[in-house]
Parts: sequence; structure tokens; C-alpha cells
Amino acid sequence: MKLRTIARIVSLALLSLPALAEEVNIADLPTSKPVDTKPRLAYGQVLKYGDKLMFAPCRDRTFVFFEDVSADGSVGKGLDLIGLAAGKKLYVELLGFVEHDRLKASQINFAQTDGRCQVPGTSDEAWRASGNEPGWILAAGGERVQFKRQGRPEVVLPYAPTLPDNGVASYRVSEGGRALTLRFEQKLCRDQQANSVFGWTASVTLDGETLHGCAWQR
Repeated sequence: MKLRTIARIVSLALLSLPALAEEVNIADLPTSKPVDTKPRLAYGQVLKYGDKLMFAPCRDRTFVFFEDVSADGSVGKGLDLIGLAAGKKLYVELLGFVEHDRLKASQINFAQTDGRCQVPGTSDEAWRASGNEPGWILAAGGERVQFKRQGRPEVVLPYAPTLPDNGVASYRVSEGGRALTLRFEQKLCRDQQANSVFGWTASVTLDGETLHGCAWQR
């Protein structure tokens, strides 16, 4: 094919481009993906940088802005209780979603001053709870609940999945002459001894004796 013929074909193709562009309707173009606003647990650190609050996800060197979107400002109030307003760096587990360049947090699950990143829970550990005076700790998930109290033997009983309903998760079990009742309520709970805040209060009744403390989801 002669060069003159090739040049004529290319020229005709270029002239046709504007006409093709005019035929494209904006409505036919793909729309941007909507933001997923379903709250999920975010693990990382919150810190003050000047007058801004920043969130750094665990095992990630990136930062995003941090925004409290809870109805009553409970997230910010809870984090201030353990030193955020004073400039302390906090390890946090927060319910929220990411939109553009910021994490929008709606609820505290767990937060601790100068804490390190923790491994998220599995199906074998759905809840943790603890309290003081006397000291006790509880882990529930999978098929068992373990309860340890200072100065007494560990108690292990069967467990079944416990999901919150209207901000309350409760569970009862009796076996081998032992009776255990758990009640977790979605309220801000502070452990001053551990300098931590939690998203749930905990009430544990074992054989008629009730102990109180804080709980968080795993």
C-alpha cells in the first residue's frame, strides 16, 4: 500500500473521533463505587498530630484522619478518659468505616494507653471480660467458656454463640452442679487499673455470686 493511501486512511480515522465522542452519553459511563458504610472493627493506633487526630491501621504504615461520628460523642469521650486529649498514643479497636481519607468511628470495642496491636479473635474466642477486686477474667467462644477468679480454681463450662440483641448479650448454662450467667451490655466501661476503656459492661454470676467488670468482643 502506498504511503499516500495510508496517510489518507489515518486522516479519515482522526476526523471521525469527535463524532464518536459526541455519541457517548454520560449516563452510559460507569458510576463510582458507593462507600460501604457498614461498621466493621478497625484495629490500630490513634494519636494527635497538631490539632488533628490520626488513625494508623495495625501492620500498615499509612495514616488516615480520625472522626468521631457517634451520636453523643461517646467515642471521643472514652478515648479522652485514657489520655488522647493529653496527647497520649492509644491502641484502639473501633467500629467504623473508611470514607475517602478518614476513619469514621461510631463505637469503642476496646482501647488502651500505649497498647500494642493484638491479633483479632477467632470463632474459638468471641468475648473477653475482666474485673477487679477480686480480680477475674473470662473468655467465651467456640464450645466453652473459661472463668478464672483470683485464688480459686478455673471453671470451664459449655458455651453456645451469644449475639447482642438491642445492645445486650446474655447467656446461661448449668452443668455438673455449677450455674453460670453472663450479661454484656453495650455501655462505655473504664478499667482505671489497666488504663483502658471498653464498649461493654460485664456481669458474671457464678453459683449465685455476681461480679462486675468490662467486656469486649473478639
